[in-house]
Amino acid sequence: MANSSESRHGMWSSRWLFVLAASGSAVGLGNIWKFPYITGENGGGAFVLIYLACVALVGVPIMIAEVLIGREGRQSPINTMRMLTQQHRRKPAWVLVSWMGVLAGFLILSYYGVIAGWALFYVMRMAEGTFNGASADFASQAFNDFLADPWQMVFWQTLFMALTVYIVGRGVVKGLETAIRWFMPMLFVLLFVLLGYGINSGGFAQGVDFMFSFNWESVTGESFLIAMGQAFFTLSLGMGAIMAYGAYLPSSASITQCVVTIAVLDTVVAIAAGLAIFPIVFANGLEPSQGPGLMFVTVPLAFGQLPFGALFGAIFFVLVSFAAITSAISLTEPALAYLVEEYNAKRSRVAISLGVVCWLLGIGTVLSFNEWSDVFVVGDLTIFAFVDYVSQNIMLPLGGFFIALFAAFALPKAVVVSQLGLKGRVWEVTWKVLGGVVAPLGVLTVFIVTIIGIDTIKDWF
Repeated sequence: MANSSESRHGMWSSRWLFVLAASGSAVGLGNIWKFPYITGENGGGAFVLIYLACVALVGVPIMIAEVLIGREGRQSPINTMRMLTQQHRRKPAWVLVSWMGVLAGFLILSYYGVIAGWALFYVMRMAEGTFNGASADFASQAFNDFLADPWQMVFWQTLFMALTVYIVGRGVVKGLETAIRWFMPMLFVLLFVLLGYGINSGGFAQGVDFMFSFNWESVTGESFLIAMGQAFFTLSLGMGAIMAYGAYLPSSASITQCVVTIAVLDTVVAIAAGLAIFPIVFANGLEPSQGPGLMFVTVPLAFGQLPFGALFGAIFFVLVSFAAITSAISLTEPALAYLVEEYNAKRSRVAISLGVVCWLLGIGTVLSFNEWSDVFVVGDLTIFAFVDYVSQNIMLPLGGFFIALFAAFALPKAVVVSQLGLKGRVWEVTWKVLGGVVAPLGVLTVFIVTIIGIDTIKDWF
């Protein structure tokens, strides 16, 4: 039985608001450029099937674990874990899992705000028609010139962080919920407008072939690891965001139904983004490339060659910005909720303080692309690369791993059965196997391979 029927921070008006909020957290920059690309490179339709299996076996169980812990505690992730360990007489060390997740989310936000600022900048550049009829060299040079100017990058980073702080500072209902009510429906509308544009671009058949042809010969052992990693990271797991959102979920809502719906929406957005982007890329005879090269060079170049390209290119970057802001909101919430609880502070003041600290940390990321590009923290890792590596490849997987174990083995059976509404021994065993064995092992495998390196492991065999 839950410790409280409501969180002191407020509650989602309905389970659908929770679904939209958690989907907004899950739908980010990675959905728009990464998933379509890795799908095409790892077997197309074959990879999609593998990915869906990984979502079902790894992503969904860990998300269920986060939500049920959050709803049981009804507090920030840190205080929820602290309360549950004391209440059920578990080792205090479990609380370190929530601290690590909250810190990881905060570190990610420090550079996420910088990259999201790029999207805001490109809304303006596309609307101005900067890339109309542009050459590949021009598009590439325009992006490099932007990265070389720290003042421009700081301006757009500041604008994005100010918007994030304003939203989260207004609270769950007035801030988070109001933003989600507007941003998520608009995100879906814009995405399907772009999808319609891509269908009529002339390269739709090639884009579909790139993403969905069943090329089993392209599937390797590494493809399974990539699918497993994407299934974990795309759902915003391991950083406390989903746990914080779960604390605001009404007691009457089915956790399992909500999580499955979120996973489906996240996957639909990723697939639709690919079907919107790649037909436009192929229609112009361009090669898809991974990362910022696709988002900020290839896509602007592709839109610049098409009728009404400036308009639809601007719409695309508005879409990217919406996806970024909904993710940034969720990255801020765990730390903000903890500080409000711990110091009984006014939410708006805490939001501003966190925003300033995060903004200052983000300056390191800004300078990593220009003035400090030759400053390395460890090996060849710049400040940006180091923060990204530690948070994404170490802290998040470990957080997801231990959260799953805590929910499956540390929480009393009665709590899990009550929160998930499990009826019958079969469902209890199914949860224990998926949440306590399959999902943690999947995340642990990705973690080990990432740290050691796939090439090193291949050499062992």
